[in-house]
Amino acid sequence: TGGLSRNRTVGVELGRGRALADIEAEMEMVAEGVKTTKAVKQLSESLGVEMPICDQMYEVIHRGKPAGTVARELMVRELRSEREHD
Repeated sequence: TGGLSRNRTVGVELGRGRALADIEAEMEMVAEGVKTTKAVKQLSESLGVEMPICDQMYEVIHRGKPAGTVARELMVRELRSEREHD
């Protein structure tokens, strides 16, 4: 969460509407969360695990979905239990 965090920097810039390619072009180091988000999405799909926040982050990072749209969609999702058997 610190000001020097590469992942935070990418997230802030994506939130401002910048494209991932433009952000990465200016960075000297890798923001590991970019690739990790893709891996988490693939793993959750292969295991059939619903991960709405990760899915939406994937949409922002890898498909250019506006962060504001994602925030609204997550906030209006139907509420449900976090536990499997509730």
